[in-house]
Amino acid sequence: MPAFRPARRSAVAPFTVMQVLEAANRRAREGRPVHHLEIGEPGGGPPAAVLEAARAALDRAPLGYSEALGLPALRARLARLYAERYGITVPAERIAVTCGASGAFVLGFLAAFDAGDRVAVALPAYPAYRNILEALGVEVVALPTGPESRFQPTVEALEALPEPLSGLVLQSPANPTGTTLDEPALGRLAAWCASRGVRLVSDEIYHGITYGPPAVTALAADPHALIVNSFSKYWCMTGWRLGWAVVPEDLLEPFTRLAQNLFIAPSTIAQHAALAALEAGRELDARVEAYRRNRDRLLAALARGGLERVAPPDGAFYLWVQIAERGEPATRFCRRLLEETGIALTPGVDFDPVRGEDWVRLAFAGAEAAVAEAADHLAAWLTAAPGRLSPA
Repeated sequence: MPAFRPARRSAVAPFTVMQVLEAANRRAREGRPVHHLEIGEPGGGPPAAVLEAARAALDRAPLGYSEALGLPALRARLARLYAERYGITVPAERIAVTCGASGAFVLGFLAAFDAGDRVAVALPAYPAYRNILEALGVEVVALPTGPESRFQPTVEALEALPEPLSGLVLQSPANPTGTTLDEPALGRLAAWCASRGVRLVSDEIYHGITYGPPAVTALAADPHALIVNSFSKYWCMTGWRLGWAVVPEDLLEPFTRLAQNLFIAPSTIAQHAALAALEAGRELDARVEAYRRNRDRLLAALARGGLERVAPPDGAFYLWVQIAERGEPATRFCRRLLEETGIALTPGVDFDPVRGEDWVRLAFAGAEAAVAEAADHLAAWLTAAPGRLSPA
């Protein structure tokens, strides 16, 4: 048999949260209780109108391919979203519907960056940015952040880099920290990128989920930014695998060619459902208020258990919590917590391979009753064993 080997580009880090989910599901199959605080998935499923629209689309079969960049009606409706939500005019022709935000990142990174280009990503950050870029042969430049910058990149950090960049990836609200960039901070970063020919990529999939001022789109600071969004988070459509990108004009042709060849088209039934989702704002805003209550319950539980070093959770549905004072690395802390209580958290190494063993991420998008129960168990466990170092 020939000595085949996997391609070197496949040697990316695993997505740890999926491994935690697998362990939690295995525990559940054994009949043991599980409290899910590991996965960033809204509880309750999509609005009823989404399911009704999908059923109606099935009745209008056949559901063939859409155009490569999506149904014209959906692209036009998304263009209207930018006018309604941000007061910004975006031509429907620049909106590309994709197979989830993940598909938008693959297409956008391929269209914008060559192998060997250098793209900056803040740490901590959603790990797929790094892993997709690395799989494409792009050099990832880590930008460590901390409380002093609200866990967001700054112009000063960019200025300190010894070599020039080709791109910068931002996320606001951010995963795992929940922090946001206000308009002045976003404007400074965009101006720095524009003055140096650095492509700005903005992940805005948690827009709509904020607990103070609404999130600002990078298009307000840079009309040439590549914007990625998704129906998974605010619209609660994770399994429908539908996202979109606002594509700069210079990338539109290459983005389209790549979409035609790599994905052919996004899911047609999901696109019909998404049209209904875009009209469900009132119901979805009520869910955001439930997330707020979940956040506050967990913050109180963590404080009772002695963990109060938390990134400012302005939006999204995550808490980024420092556990260094507990005396054990996050990977072991999370494994022990799951085994002893059934509470599943994500160790910080998923988001920051350098300092992540000092941090954990809690996701609070689940049903209120489930999160409340998990919060009580967590506070009790933390209080019962403060700072205990478990055996390996």
